[in-house]
Amino acid sequence: MRLERVAAQVPQGARLADIGSDHGYLPVALMRRGAIAAAVAGEVARTPFHAAERTVRDNGLDESITVRLANGLEAIEPNDGITAISLCGMGGETIRDILDSGKARLNGRERLILQPNGGEEPLRLWLMDNGYRILHEEVLRENRFDYEIIVAERGEAPAYSDRELYFGPLQMQARSPAFLDKWQRTLRRRQQTLSHFARARQSVPEEKTGEIERQARWIAELLA
Repeated sequence: MRLERVAAQVPQGARLADIGSDHGYLPVALMRRGAIAAAVAGEVARTPFHAAERTVRDNGLDESITVRLANGLEAIEPNDGITAISLCGMGGETIRDILDSGKARLNGRERLILQPNGGEEPLRLWLMDNGYRILHEEVLRENRFDYEIIVAERGEAPAYSDRELYFGPLQMQARSPAFLDKWQRTLRRRQQTLSHFARARQSVPEEKTGEIERQARWIAELLA
C-alpha cells in the first residue's frame, strides 16, 4: 500500500530516479503501467543493486530503466533528464542527508516524493530551508506502523511554524482519520514515557524530559 500511495504521486510521463530502490519494484511497476517515460534505480549496497538488476531484466525493461550502484543522488547523471525523485523506506534524517549531500545533482525542477520512516520534522525543516514547498502529505497505517508521505517541489516555501514542521502543515489542516489516529497513539506513548521517567531511579536529563513534555502538550492541544 505504501508503494501504491507513493506511485500515485509520480507525475504521468515522469523521468523517475528511485533512490534506495531495493528490488526496483516501484520503477518497474510504474513502467509496466506506462505511467513513466524512463527511470533510474539507484542502490548503494550490492545485494539490493543486483536484486534490482534482476527485477528489471526479468520484466524486459533494460532499455527504459537504468540500475546504478551509487551513493544517494550520485546515481543521477545530467543527461538522465530526471523530473521526479523518490526516496522511500528510510529515516527522515537519512533522506535529508541524501538530499543535502547531493544538492549539486538537483536541477530544482524535480518533484520530490518522500516516504520517511520517522524523522519527518528535520526533513520538513530541510525542505523549507532549501526553498521547497510541500504540495501533498498523507499518513497511512500498514503492518501496525504509521508511515508518512511528503511531496514537495521548488517554489516559494512558506515559513512553516515549529508545530507545522512537527505535525505537517497540510495534515494539520486536513486532520484525516489516519492522521488523528497516529497522534492519539503517539500521545499515549509520550505519556507512558513521562510516567516511566517519573518512576525511574536514575535521573533523566531535564532537557530530554522537557522535550517529551512539550511534544505531549502539543499533541494534546492538536487533538483537543
